[in-house]
Amino acid sequence: MTLTFANPAEMSHAQLEEGTAFAPRFDANGLITAVTIEASSNEVLMLAHMNAEALSLTLETGFAHYWTRSRGKIWKKGETSGELQKVIELRTDCDQDAIVLVVEQTGRGAACHTGRKSCFYRRASVVDGAAMLEDTGMPILFDPAEVYR
Repeated sequence: MTLTFANPAEMSHAQLEEGTAFAPRFDANGLITAVTIEASSNEVLMLAHMNAEALSLTLETGFAHYWTRSRGKIWKKGETSGELQKVIELRTDCDQDAIVLVVEQTGRGAACHTGRKSCFYRRASVVDGAAMLEDTGMPILFDPAEVYR
């Protein structure tokens, strides 16, 4: 069963920003941006997108589901790797066009397909006038080649 959400186009500005109706504002592609943070540390684990079905599945099951743009399908986070995300809380921003999932990252604690805890394992800097990426030293918790054969 897919949950139904309120239609944001039928709501006033005040209802959208202060009301109790959940009316996610999906973009032209039917997606909403989802930022995922770890409940115990408040660390940003990943950024992904959800369509209405993924959002509904997340709310219904208590486990994070996303829409993978590269594969064009629903993706239950951790289904292959065992790195499931148990949703502790789901929040929306003031105008309901982005959400934050507060999760308990299960398994070995890796949210990233590279085997790291977070997808944000590099920092940008300027070296000799060029933008470069530097690894932050975040450890690899599993071997992606072995997990995603």
